[in-house]
Amino acid sequence: MIIKNANIITFDNDDRIIDGGGLRISATGEILQVLEAEQLIHFNDDTEVVDAQGKYLMPGGICAHTHFYGAFSRGMYIPGQAPDAFPQILEKLWWRLDKALDRDAIFYSALVCLIDAIKHGTTTLFDHHASPNYISQSLDSIADAVGQTGVRASLCYEVTDRDGKDKAEQGIQENVRFIERISQTNNKDYINATFGLHASLTLSDETLKKASDSCPEGFGFHIHVAEHQIDEYDSIEKCGMRVVERLGEFGMLGPLSILVHGVHIDIKEAQIIAESGAWLTHQPRSNMNNAVGLPRVDEMLNAGIKMCLGNDGFSNSMWAEWKAAYFAHKLENRDPRFMSADKIKIMAIDNNRSMAEKLFDGLKIGKVAEGYRADLIFVDYQPFTELNKDNLPWHIVFGFQDGMVTDTMVQGEFLMRNCEVLKIGVNQLMKEAKKVSQYVWKRYHSYF
Repeated sequence: MIIKNANIITFDNDDRIIDGGGLRISATGEILQVLEAEQLIHFNDDTEVVDAQGKYLMPGGICAHTHFYGAFSRGMYIPGQAPDAFPQILEKLWWRLDKALDRDAIFYSALVCLIDAIKHGTTTLFDHHASPNYISQSLDSIADAVGQTGVRASLCYEVTDRDGKDKAEQGIQENVRFIERISQTNNKDYINATFGLHASLTLSDETLKKASDSCPEGFGFHIHVAEHQIDEYDSIEKCGMRVVERLGEFGMLGPLSILVHGVHIDIKEAQIIAESGAWLTHQPRSNMNNAVGLPRVDEMLNAGIKMCLGNDGFSNSMWAEWKAAYFAHKLENRDPRFMSADKIKIMAIDNNRSMAEKLFDGLKIGKVAEGYRADLIFVDYQPFTELNKDNLPWHIVFGFQDGMVTDTMVQGEFLMRNCEVLKIGVNQLMKEAKKVSQYVWKRYHSYF
């Protein structure tokens, strides 16, 4: 395939922007050559030529943390008085919704999220799943949805003691089973795995040790960390250590592990994370919605923490997460100098790409460069001011909008073309998802 007439945002080592350029892509979906305008003259007769028509061509987005299983919470009301703090949100919403999920609900909630990702140009996602009444084989249901859509995803099951020791053990076994399944397939570039844990506050030392001992070599953990103060106080009460210190005691930190939120970690914990090489993901829309506060991202980046950007189950528009991060930190700190757009670019582009490459065993995505997979999006953005590599992050914050993604490609295959999703019948999917969501809501409300 040859793509021509594209304004290419490479996000390569030099952050080049190539006006009127193009790409040559192999039959296996790798970028063979990044072409300047003057190189786009001669093509072989048997080469497919795609005209980008002056749209921006850039790498597909990467989401460092999400929850497909939360899809059916959209529009759902919580009976009784509204939760007054994050622990009540967990108790009244998430820990009842996850109990209402069965195989169909897991499959369709994943599928609608994946279609949403394709429409918004997000091509790789790191999911964190919970369904205590359907644990065994639950990750296979999500993997089936991923396979049908053609995106890339890393999956895990959320181990927790909140539903009893038996279900905690089932969660451990589901992670182990799925990791072993993935290890034996040739599809690891599309579907990969981590070992999921909920959070320190719902995990005993016994369960943490079992999880640590059970995690196969070459895989890391994916766990919420200090999203709310209660996580820290609970850890101190249990063992006299803060959350990150506690996880370190069980060998759960390192360059294959994803720590989520980190809103209330202290200086020592930040230092431990930086030294361990673990990834810490920031989800600003979720933090605002749950009123838990915001992590000190500027300071964490300066401390050497590899901060990434996720969405925590919100819409899979990573540009919406960029915008939330840009504005929220300024308001939180009453200082417009906080969270400049180039720092968001470091999280959302540079660090998300590095995390994906590390956890997908060297997979090259997230750049428009020779040797990288053609995970690409076409963006119908027409700037009326200059766009260059220095001001691009601010164009993304203030100019790029969700509806501008017209085409989404993974490994050289179009998943969406001219705003039409190709592999799935979207209208029929939405009808089926609505039917499934109705009985999920009914079960959810039966728990009150």
